[in-house]
Amino acid sequence: MPGYVGFWQRLLAFLIDSMVVLVVYGPLVVMAFGTEYFSLDMPRYWDAATGLVIAVGTLLFWRYQGATPGKIAIGAKIVDAETGGPPTSGRLAMRFLGYLVSALPLYLGFVWIAFDRRKQGWHDKIAGTVVIPDDE
Repeated sequence: MPGYVGFWQRLLAFLIDSMVVLVVYGPLVVMAFGTEYFSLDMPRYWDAATGLVIAVGTLLFWRYQGATPGKIAIGAKIVDAETGGPPTSGRLAMRFLGYLVSALPLYLGFVWIAFDRRKQGWHDKIAGTVVIPDDE
């Protein structure tokens, strides 16, 4: 299997993904709810709805593109750590849930990428995935 994509490249991919969400989803929210959406008076269930939209979008990109827009932009893709092929939907769901594990203790599961031999975050280890350069 080729080399692995490291911490700084993956951080850049995350920042690109964040900008995509802001540029695409932000205006839709403002059109639907106005700027009141961002006030403290807005019902918090909308936060859950936003999280669900982001989760579904992320999972769909992973499943059908092998990467989020940020990873595509940096030329990376997610693969099964054992086979090097596309991860199953189950592995991808575990990877997304693994984000919670990676984030909860001060984001240490993401920082772990910088020190791991295979550049895996805890979410990658939980799901059995790695991020590699996309040479296609």
